[in-house]
Amino acid sequence: MTLWRIRATVDDRPGFLSVLTASLALKAVNILAVQVHTTEAGAIDEFLVDAPHIMTEADLRAAVERGRGRDAWIAPAEAQGLADQPTRALALAARLVRDPDALGDAVRALLDADTVTWRPAGPTRAGMRADAMALPDPTGGRYDVLRSDPDFTPAEYARAQALVDIVAAAAQRTADSATLLMPDGAELVLRPATPDDLPALLAMHERCSAATRGRRYLTTDGVPGPAQLGRLLDPSRVQTLLAVVPGITSVDPVVGMANLVMEGSCAELSVVVEDGWQRRGVGTALVRRALARAERLGCAAVLAHTAVDNPAMERTLRRLGHPAPVRRDGAVASTTVPLRRTPAST
Repeated sequence: MTLWRIRATVDDRPGFLSVLTASLALKAVNILAVQVHTTEAGAIDEFLVDAPHIMTEADLRAAVERGRGRDAWIAPAEAQGLADQPTRALALAARLVRDPDALGDAVRALLDADTVTWRPAGPTRAGMRADAMALPDPTGGRYDVLRSDPDFTPAEYARAQALVDIVAAAAQRTADSATLLMPDGAELVLRPATPDDLPALLAMHERCSAATRGRRYLTTDGVPGPAQLGRLLDPSRVQTLLAVVPGITSVDPVVGMANLVMEGSCAELSVVVEDGWQRRGVGTALVRRALARAERLGCAAVLAHTAVDNPAMERTLRRLGHPAPVRRDGAVASTTVPLRRTPAST
């Protein structure tokens, strides 16, 4: 088996790709993978092929030209080229979720670049040319990406930018996290929730007393099920912040939760703290960060519903400088907190 990578430009017209593949097939060249990059000059077809041992680069170039391909770039390929390209890109994305600092290495692997160099932000803007890309570093600066051959394509630039977007999201998640030092020396981490937190969230509710669950959900129906708690982990509708105890087990236990259910320009705020962690400042810290998150999202007001026999939310809001009138309706007390309108962040 002799592996080669081939890139060639063909007219972006129906049937031209099949002409090129037929010309390769006539020379017993087996196409293992193909990608199409659309450009203004035409469609750039990229192949990973298995050619007979006797075929040379010149033989392959002649077959490409007979198939109406032009500006051919041909180079020997390594066995790792057999990896499915979408799978390869997804693996790099998964690596960046765990290690955002590996962006430069991920871009080099994705693009088979010659060099990827980090530089402080300068006059060069993000963009690309045939042999170079400039990619923004979400944490500051930029990456200069160089490759002598083949020329970069707009599709490759879009793929690299997608990796940058993943790192930007990871950086935002890190910025949204904070360590809370309790008066007794204990530490908690306050961070946004993810769907992976569902088992720990279920365990926290099972540890909570019926009275604590009742004050949060205004019902005595027992422990909320996975479906109900799972809806609180849907970021398209609910912003959920957690207080977790770090470093105890492989799954850090959740001891507190704040939810902002988005409804137009308002958000409904709810908080629950595990019994053993109540009256230690956990709820106050969660409410403070939830209100700040609502302001960043551009909410006009936050509405909180609590049981009339649970004045903790009212005291917390007053302590945080958000005194607001309380409206009582039967067993439910409602508080509406106006917020400063700020542009919604992305």
